[in-house]
Amino acid sequence: MTVFAGRFAGRTAIVTGGASGLGKAVAARIVAEGGTVALWDLNAEALSAVRDEIQATHVEAVDVADLVAVEAAARATHAALGKIDILVCSAGITGATAPVHEFPIDSWLQVVGVNLNGLFYCNRTIVPMMLTNGYGRIVNLSSVAGKEGNPNASAYSATKAAVIGLTKSLGKELAGKGVIANALTPATFESPILAQLPQSQVDYMRSKIPMGRLGEIEESAAMVCFMASEECSFTTASTFDTSGGRTTF
Repeated sequence: MTVFAGRFAGRTAIVTGGASGLGKAVAARIVAEGGTVALWDLNAEALSAVRDEIQATHVEAVDVADLVAVEAAARATHAALGKIDILVCSAGITGATAPVHEFPIDSWLQVVGVNLNGLFYCNRTIVPMMLTNGYGRIVNLSSVAGKEGNPNASAYSATKAAVIGLTKSLGKELAGKGVIANALTPATFESPILAQLPQSQVDYMRSKIPMGRLGEIEESAAMVCFMASEECSFTTASTFDTSGGRTTF
């Protein structure tokens, strides 16, 4: 993938779920393109290693499902970076693999807590900081599952659909205020989250992609970085797609 040197010069970013997967790839690319990055993740040990690897400026070990923790992390990050220009909400979990009538309640609540409540808490907390500066780019990670629904993944599908709805509302609320909010709906791509799924489910998701392969993490990272840049200036409350042709709506 092409690196656009200086694209994020002078810009600061928070990337949740930044210790692995797509979050890590996005954070590394923002740094490579001149930005200053704060990584948020629940895994403190991984955060420390990734901080050194990609030269992140600040890290916060935070459970995004905890509003008090999110607010504290936001204050600490703002103090460290001076401002927040970009928020990429990439933290997420898949939950159990089971039909709705057998879905474990504890897994349902955990998925909703991280994928929906956690994303809402991050958006709610960071938006006022962006409004103060009159500039912001918010990228909320959804999924093709939020458009189509995957069988035996009701919690994941439901929360990712909710992310689309939340982002559309947020983008319209902020239109004309210098803050742009969009969602990304990737199809399945090679990432650590696949380890949470049975192979049969991975095979099913691959079979739904017309291009016949899983996505590469850098393909989605490149799209996120466009969405997080100044170049994305006249598109908000929208959904971008990296699905190999699976979803075209």
